[in-house]
Amino acid sequence: MIYVFLADGFEIIEALAPVDMLGRAKLSVKTVGITGKTVKSSGGVEVVADLLPEEVELAKAEMIILPGGMPGTLNLEADAFVHKSIDFCVENHLYIAAICAAPSILAHKGLLKGKKSTVFPSFAEDLKEAQYTAGAVEIDDKIITARGAGVCIDFGLKCVEVLTSAAQAQSIKAQIQA
Repeated sequence: MIYVFLADGFEIIEALAPVDMLGRAKLSVKTVGITGKTVKSSGGVEVVADLLPEEVELAKAEMIILPGGMPGTLNLEADAFVHKSIDFCVENHLYIAAICAAPSILAHKGLLKGKKSTVFPSFAEDLKEAQYTAGAVEIDDKIITARGAGVCIDFGLKCVEVLTSAAQAQSIKAQIQA
């Protein structure tokens, strides 16, 4: 199962574009409402999450995804369940994917130290211990980071690639004519 965490103030395209790409790959994905069942995006669009944190089965996780947005990133970082989930993924060598401002959460936890990473440019200072590239999408070990909303399709396709294959990701890219 892939869990996409939503907190009030999240960037809608950074959350739902990966959900779409993963769904096209026929992977199981659920959104998790960290700040409630109905979560308001940074643009004011309300999304009804599939699950609440207490319904998540971390033992079934393959990957967690942290979308950016403000104050969504701050709301994710302030939540104990988000930290518990990140720690679980690290301990069990599972993928963690973060986009826009959200890689800063991983950096603050020391998880990007020495790792090739990217983030929304105004958060680059948060990645001072990482190998910050300013690239569109980066992967180092089990951590995927992406720069922002403009690369959310590529971010979603990278998530597909690591969980299935490069051929599957390329097939989806061709289908959507990216």
